[in-house]
Amino acid sequence: MNTTQQNKIISNKWVKLICGASNEDTGSIEDICAIYSAAGVDYIDIAADPSVAEAARKGINWSKKTYGKNPGLMISISDGKDIHFRKAKFDPKICPPNCKRPCENICPTFAISEYGVSKNKCYGCGRCISSCPLNLITEYEYQLSQESLKDILLKIKPDAVEIHTEINRKDAFQKISKIIKDSGVKLKKISVSCGLAQSNAQPKDLAKAFWERYEILSEHNVQLIWQLDGRPMSGDIAATTAKAAVKLWERMQPILPPGLIQLAGGTNGNTYKFLKKDKIPDGIAFGSVARKLVQPLIEETFKTNQKIYENPEKMAQAIEKAKTLLDPWKS
Repeated sequence: MNTTQQNKIISNKWVKLICGASNEDTGSIEDICAIYSAAGVDYIDIAADPSVAEAARKGINWSKKTYGKNPGLMISISDGKDIHFRKAKFDPKICPPNCKRPCENICPTFAISEYGVSKNKCYGCGRCISSCPLNLITEYEYQLSQESLKDILLKIKPDAVEIHTEINRKDAFQKISKIIKDSGVKLKKISVSCGLAQSNAQPKDLAKAFWERYEILSEHNVQLIWQLDGRPMSGDIAATTAKAAVKLWERMQPILPPGLIQLAGGTNGNTYKFLKKDKIPDGIAFGSVARKLVQPLIEETFKTNQKIYENPEKMAQAIEKAKTLLDPWKS
C-alpha cells in the first residue's frame, strides 16, 4: 500500500496535540498552540494551570482569527503519581568539564545548558536521565498547579479533561470523577489515559480498568475517549515506539468500552505505516515528536524577541512541518 492510499484510508481522524502535563514554558506553549491549531489539530492538551491555559488560548485565538481554526482545549490531570507529571534536575557544578553533554544534545525543548535544567522548559520526557554517562540526572514529581482541582476547572473552564490513571487506582479515579462532576463545569469530552508500560499487567487487566472507569464516568453524559499509552513520552525516538503503540491498540481494540479510541505514547510520523487498512483507530495524539518538529523554529524566532506568528516566514515553515505529521490523519 503506498502513502497516498494509506492517507485516504485514515484521513479525517481525531488528532490531539499534547503540550505536556508539566510544561509551563508559556512562551513556547503559545507558539506551538498557534502552529498546530493552524495545521488542523482537533484538541490541544495542556497542564492544568491558568497561566498555561491563557498562553494556549492566545495561540489558538490567533489561529481562529487568521485561519478560522479553533481546536478545543483539554487539561491533563492525574489520580496519582504519573510519569507525565515530572521534571529532571542535576547540579551542573559536579559535571566533569570534559563532558560532551549528551543530555543537552538530546533535549527536545532546549531546556539544558551549562547552568543545569530550566524548570520552565522541562516537561519531563526523561531523555536526559538515561543519556548521562555518570547518572547525575534525577527526576522529581511535579504537579504544576497548587490549587484545588475544582478551582482549576472553574478558572480555566476547559472543553475537555484527560485523567491519567493506572490499572489499580480505581478508588482514586472515582474521587477525581466526583470532583469534576461537582465543579459544574460543562465538558464536551473526558479522556482516560492508561497503558501497560508501567506495570506487569496483561491486556485483559487494562480492559477491566477501562470498563470500571466507563461505569464511573457514565453519569457525566459526555463523549469518552480511551487513550492507549503505548510507550509514554517517547514519540521522537524511533519507529519501534510507533510499532509498540499500534500493537497495544490491536490487542485492546476489541475489548474496550464504547467511546473514541486514541493512540498515544510513542506515536510519531511512522505510526500510520504500521496500521492495517481494516484496523484504524478513531484518533491519535502527538507529543514529543510534535514539539521536536517545530521547537528549533520557535527558538530561532525567540532570539529576535518575536512570537513565531509575528514572523510570517518562520510561521509558514512551522505550519508546513506540523502538517507533515498531521496530513496522514487529516484530509
